[in-house]
Amino acid sequence: MNQVQARVSTAHGGKYVQQLCKHWAHKLPVELDGDTGVVTFVGAVATMKADGEVIEVSVRGNDHDQVDQLKDVVARHIDRFAFREAPLTYDWVWG
Repeated sequence: MNQVQARVSTAHGGKYVQQLCKHWAHKLPVELDGDTGVVTFVGAVATMKADGEVIEVSVRGNDHDQVDQLKDVVARHIDRFAFREAPLTYDWVWG
């Protein structure tokens, strides 16, 4: 299993997670519980947990290249909703 994680500084993380999950819910299975969202893509899962300071983003899946591409998709989409403060900083760590 391949996994990459980032902590993204923003005071509006809960709002962004909720907007992103609602956006993707039209096409993908999504679980949203408060400021925590899980989006299931084909072959990978993105988990986002927000508090008042950061969004913790995790992307995991079997294929390294797919996880690598999906982390960029997630970051671009978060930045779309965070347009007033984008681009946010994503320090991705593989684990």
